[in-house]
Amino acid sequence: MTGELTTTTGPELAQEAYLRLIAELDVAGARYRLIDHPPEGRTELVSALRGHDVSQAAKCLIVMVKLGKKQTRYVLAVITGDARVDLAAVKALLGGTYAAFADRARAEELAGSVTGTVLPFSYHSQLELIADPALLTAPELYFNAGRLDRSVALTTEDYVRIAAPKFAPITAQL
Repeated sequence: MTGELTTTTGPELAQEAYLRLIAELDVAGARYRLIDHPPEGRTELVSALRGHDVSQAAKCLIVMVKLGKKQTRYVLAVITGDARVDLAAVKALLGGTYAAFADRARAEELAGSVTGTVLPFSYHSQLELIADPALLTAPELYFNAGRLDRSVALTTEDYVRIAAPKFAPITAQL
């Protein structure tokens, strides 16, 4: 089998991400609840299915930042669901020369989950977790649990304690 590549499919990736998340939350004694809903990965639509204001959603996006011609860093930007990532702010924060959303394949590789299910936790050494301070205004954060048909409502306090993100203003309101 030398030279043979193996790939993890969407459902397998989702199950791995989900199990890792739940195990981490349980070990940390997190206060959370699971919410089952029809499959959906778009923040505005899944927020309605879960029954909360979109501002309480933790929207997770993978941003690529170039630091000159030879160095690239990746950021897991976690923002409120009613905002958009300010790429210029992320670029400036890292001292970059260029910032853009990572391509889908690279984003899914770094996040360990498929698009629409990216967790607000970084499990990859090359993925720096930066959260916008606006997340701190909600007592509870909602996000897809590594799969499109199940979400987590996690206390903001426990999210900060467990994920330990770097906080910086990285959003522009929609």
